[in-house]
Amino acid sequence: MLSSVLRSPEALRVNIEIMRAFVRLREVHSSHERLSRRLDDLERRCDGRFQEVFIAIRRLMNPPDRPRRRIGFYPHSP
Repeated sequence: MLSSVLRSPEALRVNIEIMRAFVRLREVHSSHERLSRRLDDLERRCDGRFQEVFIAIRRLMNPPDRPRRRIGFYPHSP
């Protein structure tokens, strides 16, 4: 937000990079959805022999959530 309010050349470059990052994120998300649909199609057409392969691919597509680090100041309790 601040980079779009400031009028310096550096703020303009930062704003452009932020927009490019969101475009790339949208492209990756779209690609991930297409891959998931294609994998579903392939899974329906194949018999059970490849079930372990499909499970492994889905695990790679959805890595496990990592615990988040707390950000900010948290005073110690007495």
